[in-house]
Amino acid sequence: MMKTRQVKSSEDAKRIVEERGLTHVKVGVFDLDGVMRGKYMSKDKFFSSLDKGFAFCDVVLGWDVNDQLYDNVSFTGWHSGFPDAPVEIRPESCRDLPLEGNMLLFMAHFTEQAEAICPRSTFMRVVEKAQDMGFDAFAALEYEFFLFNETPDSIRTKGFRDLKPMTPDNFGYSILRNAVHAGLYQEIIDLAEQMDFPIESLHTETGPGVIEAAIAVDYVEAAADKAALFKTFIKVLAQKNDLMATFMARWSPEHPGQSGHIHLSLRHKKSAKSAFFDASQAYNMSEIQRQFVAGQQKLMPELTAMQAQTINSYRRMIPGFWAPTDATWAVENRTTALRVISGSENSQRVEYRLGSADANPYLSLAAALGSGLYGIEHQLQLEEPVKGNAYQQTHAAELALPTTLWQAAQNLKGSTAARGLFGDEFVEHYANSREWEEREFRKHISDWELARYFEII
Repeated sequence: MMKTRQVKSSEDAKRIVEERGLTHVKVGVFDLDGVMRGKYMSKDKFFSSLDKGFAFCDVVLGWDVNDQLYDNVSFTGWHSGFPDAPVEIRPESCRDLPLEGNMLLFMAHFTEQAEAICPRSTFMRVVEKAQDMGFDAFAALEYEFFLFNETPDSIRTKGFRDLKPMTPDNFGYSILRNAVHAGLYQEIIDLAEQMDFPIESLHTETGPGVIEAAIAVDYVEAAADKAALFKTFIKVLAQKNDLMATFMARWSPEHPGQSGHIHLSLRHKKSAKSAFFDASQAYNMSEIQRQFVAGQQKLMPELTAMQAQTINSYRRMIPGFWAPTDATWAVENRTTALRVISGSENSQRVEYRLGSADANPYLSLAAALGSGLYGIEHQLQLEEPVKGNAYQQTHAAELALPTTLWQAAQNLKGSTAARGLFGDEFVEHYANSREWEEREFRKHISDWELARYFEII
């Protein structure tokens, strides 16, 4: 019997479906917010789609996380009638779905006109740029997520208040917690192995019911797929265990936010040697790594909307809560936005700490990798690293990160570098989608406003 990770071609995909005797398979694409949208497809339709492609309603690129239609984009909308857009199935993306018995999952991405704004296609243009520059990029993402003893119905009945975390209080790196809940931890580990997003480490973080998972390093293309699948199916696994998982950047004012940190490195394609490691230089940083980090630092304020994509993302970006407020860098310093990890040929890398758990992995990786390549391309020079607590220091005005989603969207729209890296169509469409999100938020009257103004003002 063929294994899923042996599937490389359309013929392989057909063979594994036949061997399993499946009448249907599951096919999915990722939208702008990193949410997987898809459907079951009959075997005959799937086989035809492998050969000829198929079409998916382009509304998934024209609505928000609440299925509300953008009113400010030109790609799709009522003016276009929401037509189908061509989609290509990726046979090599084949995954077991152990939570659904013998079922198989295949991922797809938009092509032709929709390719310009498809998150995965946008990301792949950056990957191709790295390869054209002579580099293979490697990445590993790590996510924090909270688990609650709740269901989709109970959280709504409670109005998202007084939710019960799976475990109480702060207890980071707890052996007690992961021993008591060893069954769930083992389910997470097993699911990750079976679906090919293997976990390198898994532990409790500081906060009630919060867990951190570090996904094993891989080529950046595979790393993005694995991160996107991890976020999707951790939520599925949780609900099957009568739990709820959230990747919100910050769900409570009493607790730190949830990160989606990105570890990145480059290797020379010809030699397979690290492009970042140079033992003769300070911190083992090669000139290429210095340029790469300089590019990330310079463009971070312009690309923040691709790392912090929701209104809630900016609740996390405050001093002292383990998230950066300026585009700073240092060596082995978790108070900065960029943390260079000085190590060996195999471990020399940079950690992009702006990324939050709510970000679309394809877009956050596109921004982190693309900005680094920009630095190499323009031979940018890196200033001296921060020493000590970055939160307590004053930094150059141009390093300040946007504090709202609206500001971040304007920065992205005005970024010549972003347009060069990702294309005008993507920048306009994505920035407009973030402006929409901000406008939707402004329609809302918060409890804080009612308590503060209703009687007194």
